[in-house]
Amino acid sequence: MKKVFNIGGVSFNSVIHLDEFPNPIPTTIHHCKFKETVGNTGAGKAVTLAKLGFDVTFHSLIGDDIYAEKIKLYLDQPNLKFIHDIDLNGTERHLNLMNKKGERISIFMNPMTDEPNIEYNKFDEVIKKSDFVVVNVSNYCRNVLPVCKSHHITIWTDLHDYDGHSEYHQDFIAASDYIFLSSDNLKDYKIFMKKMIDRGKKLVVCTHGRKGATLLSQNGWIEVSAIKNYKVKDTNGAGDAFFSGFLYGFAKGCSLEKCMQYGTISGGLCIQSDFIASESLSSEILEQEYLKFYTK
Repeated sequence: MKKVFNIGGVSFNSVIHLDEFPNPIPTTIHHCKFKETVGNTGAGKAVTLAKLGFDVTFHSLIGDDIYAEKIKLYLDQPNLKFIHDIDLNGTERHLNLMNKKGERISIFMNPMTDEPNIEYNKFDEVIKKSDFVVVNVSNYCRNVLPVCKSHHITIWTDLHDYDGHSEYHQDFIAASDYIFLSSDNLKDYKIFMKKMIDRGKKLVVCTHGRKGATLLSQNGWIEVSAIKNYKVKDTNGAGDAFFSGFLYGFAKGCSLEKCMQYGTISGGLCIQSDFIASESLSSEILEQEYLKFYTK
C-alpha cells in the first residue's frame, strides 16, 4: 500500500439543494432537500484515497464539540488514520447551497483558525515515510510547506477555484510540484497551466465539471471528456475524487492519459453519492468502470 500524508480541510456542513439559486431579494423557501454531513477538501481526498487502497494519514483541525465527534466517527474507516489538533474556535462549518446544475455557493459559517498553535516539525516522520504528500490550501497548511521542502519532498496541491491572481494561493503554488485546480474562476486556464510548466512544475491538471478535464506536462496536452452516464446527485467532493482517482493511476505507474481517465471515473462516481466520497468506491469498482468506459 502506498502511503499518503494529506493535510488540511475538514468541516461539518449543512447542504441545501434547490432547483435554482434564490434571487438577491427577501424571500421564503418552503421546501428543499437538506442534509448535514462531513465535507471539505482534505476529508474528501482522505476518504477517497483510503477507499482506493492507499494507507492515508490525514491531519486537520477540529473543535472540542459535537461536530468534531461526528467527523471522527465518519473518518473511522479502513486505511485511514485521522490525526488532529484542537481549534479553539470550534469545528469548521459551511453552509452549501446547491442548484440542479451542480453549482455551489459555499458560506463559511465558522471557518477554522488561520494560525493555530501547532508544532509543525511533529509531522517530520510521517512526511518522510510517505510516498505522496498532499498539502491542501487551508491557511494553516502553508506552515508545513517549509517542513516538506527541508526534506526535499515532492508536494501535490489542489487550488480549487483559483482566479489566477489570489495572493492567498501563492505560497502553495510556489512550493508545489503537482497542481490541480478547476476552471470555474479561471477562463484563461491554459495560459496559467503553461506558465506553471514553464516554471518547472511536473504537471498541472484543470477540471471543468461537465466539460471534462485538461492536463499539461512537459510532454504536452491531454484532454478528457466527462462521462455522461453518471447522473448528478451532489457534486460536493467531485474535484477531490478526481484528484484521488488520478493519484491511484499515477501510483500504479499508468500513463497520464489513463490517470486522467481514472480521475474522470472517480469524480463521476462521487457525484452520484450524497457524500463526499462514493460509499461503494473501491479499487475493484474503479477498475470495473475503467473496463466499461475505456476498453472496447
